[in-house]
Amino acid sequence: MPIHVAITRRVRPGREAEFQQALHDFIAASFAHGGVLGANMVVPLPGSDGREYGVLRSFRDERERDDFYRSPLFKEWNERARAYTEGEPVRHPLNGLEAWFRSPSGPPPRWKMALLTWIAVWPISMAVPAALSPLRESLPHVIFAGAVALGIVLALTWAVMPVLVKMTHSWLHPGAS
Repeated sequence: MPIHVAITRRVRPGREAEFQQALHDFIAASFAHGGVLGANMVVPLPGSDGREYGVLRSFRDERERDDFYRSPLFKEWNERARAYTEGEPVRHPLNGLEAWFRSPSGPPPRWKMALLTWIAVWPISMAVPAALSPLRESLPHVIFAGAVALGIVLALTWAVMPVLVKMTHSWLHPGAS
C-alpha cells in the first residue's frame, strides 16, 4: 500500500528562489530511488507572504520510505537545505482521506473530503454487489463480503476518487490555481 508523506520547511527571507531551485533539483534526483512513486513541490500561493515550502512524496511501502529517509541522498539534501531554511523540517504523514486529496495548497476541509467520499461510496457500494451478485450463492458470505469490499476499494482508489477530485478541484481548493 503506498505511503504518502509531506515535509515542509520555512525558508529564510530572500532565499526563496534559491531554495525552490535546490528543491526542484533534489526532487528530480530522488526519482533514482526505486521506491519513490511520485513527488510534488509545495510552494506558497503567489502573492502571499508565506515562506513554507516542501514536498508531497509517495512511496511504494513503509520500507521504501524508511530507506529513502536514511539514504545518503536525503541526508545530503537535509544538510544543503539548512542553508536556506529556518528551524527544523516538519514531517506530516498523510493517511486516510488526506492521501486522496493531496494538493500543494494542502488538504481541503474535512467536511468536504467526507462529503465527496460519501458521494463516491454510495453508488459504488450499490454497483459492486450488483456486479458480483452471480457469485453470491456460490461463495461463503464472508468471502463474498470481502470481494465486495475489495471491489469498492479498487474502484474508489483507481477510478472514482481520482476523477471526482479532479472534477471538484475548484470547490475543494477555492482560490488555488
